[in-house]
Amino acid sequence: MKTGFLTSEYPGTITGSAGGIGTSIKNLATAFINKGSSVMIFIYGQDKDEMIQENGIQILRIKNVHLKGISWWLTQKKIERLINEQLSNKKIDVLEVADWTGISSFMNIKCPVIMRLHGSDTFFCHLDKRPVKPWNKFMEKRAYKRASAIIAVSRFVGEKTNGLFNQHREFKVIPNGIDLTRFSKGILNDQQNNQILYFGTLIRKKGVLELPLIFNKVYENLPGATMVLAGADAPDILSGNSSTWELMKPLFSKDAMQQVSWLGKIAYDEMNHLIRQAGVCVFPSYAEACPVSWLEAMAMEKAIVASNIGWAPEIINDGSDGILVYPGDHSGYAKKIIELLTDNDLKKNIGTAAGVKIRDEFSNTLIAEKSLAFYSSVINN
Repeated sequence: MKTGFLTSEYPGTITGSAGGIGTSIKNLATAFINKGSSVMIFIYGQDKDEMIQENGIQILRIKNVHLKGISWWLTQKKIERLINEQLSNKKIDVLEVADWTGISSFMNIKCPVIMRLHGSDTFFCHLDKRPVKPWNKFMEKRAYKRASAIIAVSRFVGEKTNGLFNQHREFKVIPNGIDLTRFSKGILNDQQNNQILYFGTLIRKKGVLELPLIFNKVYENLPGATMVLAGADAPDILSGNSSTWELMKPLFSKDAMQQVSWLGKIAYDEMNHLIRQAGVCVFPSYAEACPVSWLEAMAMEKAIVASNIGWAPEIINDGSDGILVYPGDHSGYAKKIIELLTDNDLKKNIGTAAGVKIRDEFSNTLIAEKSLAFYSSVINN
């Protein structure tokens, strides 16, 4: 199988950093290569046009076209031409695209186009309870309707997307996967470890504005607790503030703030070590589809306290391989964190079960096999 991926982000030495979509694509692409398939990444929004190769994966960097009023359409046509050239040269058999902003909406690609739902702008605006830009929703809906077939990283995002676009499309649920050679149980096992770790972008939709209020309550009952935050800062759309971190800081009590460290953006290769040092990982998000960060922490057999919204039960069995709590329930959330930090057997049992869950259901190898089988069924039909 020769697979192409069209994306606006992909982590690499030249292509730059990436969020969850780019990370999940790299995980999947790496697994495809390991299974003997070939992969080509088409990444737009780059500073120049060039073909490079990293770890056996061909990457075509694409510079957007800039012409007032029609830049987006011209960029789509440029991408369409470049992809179809690779099709003519028999370099790809199928193209996978993401739903974000509907980049494929006006493209005529001469092979099956599989859309993987990671969460569109329409989807996240709905969960954030804020209006979506009409143009974004139009583009995303058009791209969704024109895709040959649909994969959803969770049933929640598939059903919600159908509802938001007033469609009834069938979709195949294939979750995100992770590379178990990079994220697996570490040797650190400090039973008195009271460090709480959040990693991910500091942005409202991930519930980070709840973290200070949660940690204040943890600290009141467990003064030895510490909190580490790792991730890039982001502007806050609702308040207009240029820094979510600046919104978070005054929410911590004076004493609790002394126990908090924000590390900023961390290199992906360093995340394994950071997770290993944590006692408990926390993810109080309000808007996700299938968060890779949760999978990474669970793969390293960390007990996590996460949001109980929508997608969450598809990843975690509450009380068995993780804990689910509503992010706005600060007292309840803090109570669960304290229980884990003070009960080593509970923390270990949940962490062990989490590791088993990831190895059995979310490994890159398994997700690659399911994806390739689905691609084949679409091509054959």
